[in-house]
Amino acid sequence: MTLPHLGLEDCQRLAEDLVKPYHQSYLAMYSSVLGGVVTDPFLMTIPVDDHMVHRGDGIFEAFKCVNGNIYNLTAHLERLERSARAVYLTLPASLEHITDLVIGTIRIAGARDCLIRLFVSRGPGGFTTNPYECPSSQIYIVACNPSVYPEEQSTEGVLIKSSSIPVKRSYFATIKSCNYLPNVLMKKEAVDAGVQYTVSIDENGFLGEGSTENIGLVTPDRTLKFPRFARILKGTTVTRVAELAESLVVNGKLEQVVFEDITLNEAYSGAEILLFGTTFDILPAVIFDGHAIGSGRPGDIYQLLLGLLTRDIESNSTLHTPVFETA
Repeated sequence: MTLPHLGLEDCQRLAEDLVKPYHQSYLAMYSSVLGGVVTDPFLMTIPVDDHMVHRGDGIFEAFKCVNGNIYNLTAHLERLERSARAVYLTLPASLEHITDLVIGTIRIAGARDCLIRLFVSRGPGGFTTNPYECPSSQIYIVACNPSVYPEEQSTEGVLIKSSSIPVKRSYFATIKSCNYLPNVLMKKEAVDAGVQYTVSIDENGFLGEGSTENIGLVTPDRTLKFPRFARILKGTTVTRVAELAESLVVNGKLEQVVFEDITLNEAYSGAEILLFGTTFDILPAVIFDGHAIGSGRPGDIYQLLLGLLTRDIESNSTLHTPVFETA
């Protein structure tokens, strides 16, 4: 068998034939390897010898730009910095410079509404597990079209089930690393089971998290409970929602907001179950392992929290990082 030996010109010629439908969502990518931004999806590449590619040796964040403002960027960059320290990875630039790179990438993408995926890798340099073979860390920033979810997920609710995938050890669970194989298997499990999301359960029978989502429970006595962050990732959305929910305690809509262990039986008998994530904000779960939750419909607390978070995203200028110059 004789394989074609391709050069740069050959690859350029083939690029048009390799366009895929999903490429339409990829708007722009900054690469520190290239030292600039590309808008052709064919050029949105990472060296195969980058440790992030062949060992999952990297960290990432995902956040969004809404109407020209990046929402809650500081919280995401602070978590990026925590993840970097946890895996002994030196960021290739200051947080201020990373902010400038993100803004510059979005400007070239030209989208006032987009999802940004930021990756920091150990860098290229070899194929072994030795991190010291990589001379320097690298940063990749991708601006994509916003994720679109079926409207009925927010109006009718979603189905969830317990996951059979073991929860991560606490050290790794609290790091937003690119080693996401358990998360991938959890999502596969959900799709194969015909539900939207699965939720990890630890060895003590306590709720953990989804493949990319945090979970919360409204009890019959109107306590809003979230699992402790000891064995799960500290989500930026759920953290902000917990802060916003305190206003519902003040006006008597909730009794209290707490972070503590939640058993499966407690979840089954809850008044509401909520999912939290950067891409969809908040979703109500109405069926859990075949058990109808509360009335089996999205509840009042879901509606109130969604309203609070939506207003925060759209109007809270203290959490906005403007991207485009104002007239």
